[in-house]
Amino acid sequence: MSVSVLNLCKEYGQQKAVNGISFEASAGKVLGFLGPNGAGKSTTMKILTCFIPQTSGSARICGFDVNEAPMEVRKNIGYLPENNPLYLEMYVKESLGFICDIHKIVNRKERIKEVIALTGLGGEQNKKIGALSKGYRQRVGLAQAILPDPNVLILDEPTSGLDPNQVAGIRSLIRDLGKTKTVILSTHIMQEVEAVCDQVIIINNGRIVVDESLAELKMSYPGSGLEEIFMELTSGNKTLS
Repeated sequence: MSVSVLNLCKEYGQQKAVNGISFEASAGKVLGFLGPNGAGKSTTMKILTCFIPQTSGSARICGFDVNEAPMEVRKNIGYLPENNPLYLEMYVKESLGFICDIHKIVNRKERIKEVIALTGLGGEQNKKIGALSKGYRQRVGLAQAILPDPNVLILDEPTSGLDPNQVAGIRSLIRDLGKTKTVILSTHIMQEVEAVCDQVIIINNGRIVVDESLAELKMSYPGSGLEEIFMELTSGNKTLS
């Protein structure tokens, strides 16, 4: 498995942001990692990407432990965080060149050209990032994440701020990437899950309440939409038969 998580916990004082979760994710599938605000999604993603340490439990990326081999983990991961930090004074193409330098990408010109085409940044590549709309900044963040061609992609709200046409393009790209890579996608948009994801994990109050294929989850709640299922599993109010 490209991603293996076992009994993972993260505590802040008396609060357990992540409470003993275990799951696996493999190449060839897009995993939807869902939950209400404060459920522990972003905390889990930050642990997997070596931004913060766990309190207990373990997490491995492509066989590398996030604590014991953080540099190897980072080499295998492309990460688009929710707040999408960017150097606003850089030009788009310049920022991608900077990422190439960090990852020591040899065929940088060809790879930058390829990624710009994939993310639809052709018309914006010579602009400063600070002059871009939120949607195009989101595309820059995604371009930076996929630039080193990582084995694992962790995407936190990747279509935030995009218009419907842009959303369709990015979803198509994520589906294509998911055919050969391990993709973990966090989103609050249930239509996005149905359009892109093969597997679904729902986390609530730091615990996993569902870990099933999308098809299996729908079969468990016949006649109900994904949004209804999500609310049933995370609100504490039993409304579905």
